[in-house]
Amino acid sequence: MKILITGLLLAAQVALFATNPAEEVRQVIDRFFEGIYQGDTSLIRSTLAAEARLMSISMADPAAPVLEEDSIEKFLQAIAASQGPGFYHEKLWNYDIRLDDPIATAWTDYTFFLNGQVSHCGSNAFQLARQVDGWKIIQIIDTRRKEGCRTEEGSLEKALHALLDAWHHAAAVADEDTFFGSMAPEGIYLGTDPSERWTTNYMAFWAKPYFDRESAWAFTAHDRHIYFNEAQTLAWFEEQLDTWMGPCRGSGVLRLYPEGWKIEHYNLAVAVANDKMDRYLKRVLGKRR
Repeated sequence: MKILITGLLLAAQVALFATNPAEEVRQVIDRFFEGIYQGDTSLIRSTLAAEARLMSISMADPAAPVLEEDSIEKFLQAIAASQGPGFYHEKLWNYDIRLDDPIATAWTDYTFFLNGQVSHCGSNAFQLARQVDGWKIIQIIDTRRKEGCRTEEGSLEKALHALLDAWHHAAAVADEDTFFGSMAPEGIYLGTDPSERWTTNYMAFWAKPYFDRESAWAFTAHDRHIYFNEAQTLAWFEEQLDTWMGPCRGSGVLRLYPEGWKIEHYNLAVAVANDKMDRYLKRVLGKRR
């Protein structure tokens, strides 16, 4: 009986997964790009609605973006002429899927490799509709640029570690432009004092005397862990800090803005070891647990 129940639960989970509309949309997008990778135009066609459109925005001149529509047939002819699997390879870094069945949109950041070399990168915006034979792509529009292209999975996490390390370093060397420029315009910083809840602009005003010195404060971060949402537009983290106050813990949220990643929220807390808590309470609050 136990085996039967386990089997039924597993079957139910598989069925639920298989009928998840967002997962079905993602599978269609993955098949489209698998077709590009394999040079399989039949696989690509199977993902497209009869009236599908391909569009692109050229960013050669950022001040004057140009909207272009590509012919589906010419696109498929170019894929068919590829020099084998992997000659065209569009690597997707994330998926942000929104749907109100039977319509869906999906946003993916990508890097396009031509014969193993980075060609360009940007973002894709898909529109899909669920038809009698399943989800179909009805339009793709993308941006294209040559600079700042990701090339490996771990590069985003490394970039955010570098951003946070540079942010702490900016305080240590009193570089207020880098410190406050790394925070979102409406960012929040929670200090160790209960009254310390600052917006970015107010904190810049409050901390001005500290940044007029050679060093505002010096925190050294370690043991940091960073996590992402599926679309990789939000990240949250926690870190240990060595500070003049002793061990501290920081945690926060970063958000991807058009101009790059910014610190949306940061919470600084003094860390007190359990075996020192009684002494801490007695000294600070005049009582024990």
